[in-house]
Amino acid sequence: MADPLRYERFDCAPGLRLAAHERVSAVQHEHLCRQLDRLEEMMERLEKRLWLAVYGVVAVILAQAVQSLVAAAP
Repeated sequence: MADPLRYERFDCAPGLRLAAHERVSAVQHEHLCRQLDRLEEMMERLEKRLWLAVYGVVAVILAQAVQSLVAAAP
């Protein structure tokens, strides 16, 4: 039996605005997390390239040192 004093639920404007704001905030947070993940991947690739360049410079310096030693030895 239905209670005559019971009212139906309804959505009010402030409640809808709050729910919409929460959804937008969740989407923005997810997008920010994806951007941070991409940035971290790019930084890792840059770090690998930097170390490769450092090793290349060290290899050239060592090669020149060995070459000068070989030229002076005979």
